[in-house]
Amino acid sequence: MSKPESSADCIFCKIIAGEIPAEIVHSDESTLSFRDLNPQAPTHVLVIPRTHHENAAELGSRDPAGLAAVIAAGAAVAEQEGLSHGYRLVFNTGAGAGQTVFHAHLHVLGGRSLQWPPG
Repeated sequence: MSKPESSADCIFCKIIAGEIPAEIVHSDESTLSFRDLNPQAPTHVLVIPRTHHENAAELGSRDPAGLAAVIAAGAAVAEQEGLSHGYRLVFNTGAGAGQTVFHAHLHVLGGRSLQWPPG
Protein backbone atom coordinates (compact mmCIF):
# COMPACT_ATOMS: atom_id res chain seq x y z
CA MET A 1 0.00 0.00 0.00
CA SER A 2 1.44 3.37 -0.97
CA LYS A 3 1.97 6.13 1.56
CA PRO A 4 -0.21 9.23 1.16
CA GLU A 5 1.59 12.37 0.09
CA SER A 6 1.71 15.51 2.16
CA SER A 7 0.67 18.69 0.42
CA ALA A 8 4.38 19.58 -0.03
CA ASP A 9 5.02 16.61 -2.34
CA CYS A 10 1.52 16.27 -3.81
CA ILE A 11 1.47 16.42 -7.61
CA PHE A 12 -2.02 17.96 -7.62
CA CYS A 13 -0.95 20.69 -5.18
CA LYS A 14 1.94 21.41 -7.58
CA ILE A 15 -0.51 21.67 -10.49
CA ILE A 16 -2.61 24.15 -8.48
CA ALA A 17 0.54 26.16 -7.72
CA GLY A 18 1.48 26.22 -11.42
CA GLU A 19 4.68 24.24 -10.80
CA ILE A 20 3.54 21.37 -13.06
CA PRO A 21 1.69 22.01 -16.32
CA ALA A 22 -1.76 20.59 -16.99
CA GLU A 23 -4.44 21.09 -19.63
CA ILE A 24 -6.87 23.17 -17.57
CA VAL A 25 -10.50 22.98 -18.70
CA HIS A 26 -12.27 24.70 -15.79
CA SER A 27 -11.20 26.80 -12.85
CA ASP A 28 -12.99 28.64 -10.07
CA GLU A 29 -12.11 29.89 -6.59
CA SER A 30 -12.56 26.44 -5.00
CA THR A 31 -11.61 23.94 -7.72
CA LEU A 32 -9.34 23.23 -10.66
CA SER A 33 -10.24 20.83 -13.49
CA PHE A 34 -7.80 19.36 -16.00
CA ARG A 35 -7.53 16.50 -18.50
CA ASP A 36 -6.30 13.17 -17.16
CA LEU A 37 -2.93 12.12 -18.62
CA ASN A 38 -4.13 8.50 -18.85
CA PRO A 39 -7.73 8.87 -20.09
CA GLN A 40 -10.13 5.98 -19.58
CA ALA A 41 -12.82 7.50 -21.81
CA PRO A 42 -12.90 10.04 -24.66
CA THR A 43 -13.60 12.69 -22.01
CA HIS A 44 -11.69 12.16 -18.77
CA VAL A 45 -11.24 15.24 -16.62
CA LEU A 46 -10.06 15.41 -13.02
CA VAL A 47 -11.68 17.94 -10.69
CA ILE A 48 -9.69 18.78 -7.55
CA PRO A 49 -10.30 21.04 -4.59
CA ARG A 50 -7.72 23.81 -4.22
CA THR A 51 -7.20 22.70 -0.61
CA HIS A 52 -5.35 19.47 0.12
CA HIS A 53 -7.44 16.63 1.52
CA GLU A 54 -6.24 13.03 1.22
CA ASN A 55 -9.46 11.64 -0.26
CA ALA A 56 -13.16 12.29 -0.81
CA ALA A 57 -14.13 11.01 2.64
CA GLU A 58 -11.71 13.41 4.34
CA LEU A 59 -12.86 16.28 2.13
CA GLY A 60 -16.49 15.53 2.96
CA SER A 61 -15.91 15.36 6.71
CA ARG A 62 -13.60 18.39 6.94
CA ASP A 63 -15.08 20.62 4.23
CA PRO A 64 -18.58 19.59 3.09
CA ALA A 65 -18.95 22.81 1.09
CA GLY A 66 -15.66 21.99 -0.66
CA LEU A 67 -17.00 18.55 -1.60
CA ALA A 68 -20.16 20.17 -2.97
CA ALA A 69 -18.00 22.61 -4.97
CA VAL A 70 -16.06 19.71 -6.53
CA ILE A 71 -19.29 17.99 -7.59
CA ALA A 72 -20.73 21.26 -8.96
CA ALA A 73 -17.52 21.81 -10.92
CA GLY A 74 -17.82 18.25 -12.26
CA ALA A 75 -21.31 19.03 -13.55
CA ALA A 76 -20.03 22.27 -15.12
CA VAL A 77 -17.21 20.36 -16.84
CA ALA A 78 -19.66 17.75 -18.15
CA GLU A 79 -21.87 20.47 -19.61
CA GLN A 80 -18.88 22.32 -21.08
CA GLU A 81 -17.59 19.06 -22.63
CA GLY A 82 -20.97 18.33 -24.24
CA LEU A 83 -21.79 15.22 -22.22
CA SER A 84 -25.55 15.75 -22.39
CA HIS A 85 -26.15 12.03 -23.14
CA GLY A 86 -24.64 11.02 -19.81
CA TYR A 87 -21.46 10.92 -17.85
CA ARG A 88 -19.99 9.34 -14.75
CA LEU A 89 -18.60 11.07 -11.65
CA VAL A 90 -16.16 8.83 -9.74
CA PHE A 91 -14.17 9.20 -6.53
CA ASN A 92 -11.62 6.46 -5.78
CA THR A 93 -10.99 6.55 -2.04
CA GLY A 94 -7.95 4.61 -0.83
CA ALA A 95 -5.32 2.52 -2.59
CA GLY A 96 -7.59 -0.54 -2.56
CA ALA A 97 -10.09 1.36 -4.71
CA GLY A 98 -7.44 2.49 -7.19
CA GLN A 99 -6.56 5.90 -5.74
CA THR A 100 -2.96 6.66 -6.75
CA VAL A 101 -2.73 10.37 -5.98
CA PHE A 102 -3.71 11.10 -2.39
CA HIS A 103 -5.36 14.46 -2.98
CA ALA A 104 -9.14 14.21 -3.27
CA HIS A 105 -10.17 14.21 -6.92
CA LEU A 106 -13.28 13.55 -8.95
CA HIS A 107 -13.10 11.81 -12.31
CA VAL A 108 -15.54 13.10 -14.93
CA LEU A 109 -15.87 10.35 -17.56
CA GLY A 110 -17.94 10.39 -20.72
CA GLY A 111 -18.03 10.43 -24.47
CA ARG A 112 -18.74 6.69 -24.82
CA SER A 113 -21.11 4.10 -23.40
CA LEU A 114 -20.07 3.34 -19.82
CA GLN A 115 -20.73 -0.18 -18.61
CA TRP A 116 -21.93 -1.38 -15.20
CA PRO A 117 -20.48 -2.66 -12.99
CA PRO A 118 -17.40 -0.50 -13.56
CA GLY A 119 -14.79 -3.08 -12.62
